[in-house]
Amino acid sequence: MQQAIPYMQIRGGSSKGLYFRATDLPDDPEARDQLLLDAVGRDARQIDGLGGANPLTSKVAVVSPSSRPDADVDYLFVQVVVGENRVDTTPNCGNILAGVGAFALESGMLPVTGDVTSVRVYMVNSGNACELLVQTPNGEVEYRGDARIDGVPGTAAPVICNYMDIAGSACGSLLPTGQVRDEINGIPVTCIDNGMPVVVLRAADFGKSGYESCEELSADTGFRERLEAVRLQAGERMGLGDVTRKVVPKMTLITAPHAGGHVCTRTFIPHACHSSIGVLGAVSVATACILPGSVAEGIAVVPDGRNRKLAVEHPSGEFSVELQLDEAGQVVKAGLLRTARLLSRGELYV
Repeated sequence: MQQAIPYMQIRGGSSKGLYFRATDLPDDPEARDQLLLDAVGRDARQIDGLGGANPLTSKVAVVSPSSRPDADVDYLFVQVVVGENRVDTTPNCGNILAGVGAFALESGMLPVTGDVTSVRVYMVNSGNACELLVQTPNGEVEYRGDARIDGVPGTAAPVICNYMDIAGSACGSLLPTGQVRDEINGIPVTCIDNGMPVVVLRAADFGKSGYESCEELSADTGFRERLEAVRLQAGERMGLGDVTRKVVPKMTLITAPHAGGHVCTRTFIPHACHSSIGVLGAVSVATACILPGSVAEGIAVVPDGRNRKLAVEHPSGEFSVELQLDEAGQVVKAGLLRTARLLSRGELYV
């Protein structure tokens, strides 16, 4: 007999995923993960599940009311690793997070509180918090709007994501190695975790321009082997242990901007070049850009002031990150614009 499970499928930012109430899934993490593999799909084509055979469409959010006084809901992110019949709950996903507010409201988990409803989210993966501002005129979630984000066609209602105190989300500190710049296999790197563990590298140090297409970079086997060798050592130095089977740290090549932004990027998660850049990955890269002595020094165009808005260029456009600094120059808040849309709801069968 098949088992029916209530779900919603929501596009969050430039990703889409399956959203579940925690109470509709097994309590045991291993049993839960096995069920989610059945739901999304275990093989590379995900032919027997609802995934889209791509990391951006093989994502899951598990949401529950929070018992914390500073949060409304708890959110666990689960990445189904395409074609490897396993999941990874190490990283966060800021794109899927953008749909958590809509899910909580659409499912009746939280009430609408006005024309804009604030949803305080505790991110279980990292132990950090984010406030989502969801458009809710007329007592329901509004998906239509004029906000546009790269990687998504058309426009939609804005979802404002205010990340609080996310430094060291997975590694315990903003600079997990204790230094703003390290050298691995002769390559200068900046290992940083401001919401997402990222290794920032200069494209030129690999003999690349940083403007190559994703297909060109992913097809260069020798280059990817060098990049993976750096990633494995960086993972150990960042306190992440053996990252052979993990999707973190993300590897981001940087070069000078060429489309009016502040830095140009190519990101690997972990082995294939991403067509864009993740939400929290963009926050970590933007933060690296403002750190004196990082590998971004002399490459990124860095604005001045306590509130700094940086446009992070990526293969399919740009991602704007607004960093708020305290008097000591430390990042205390990162604000981003995302959109989300409910695509389907009902029951899936495993």
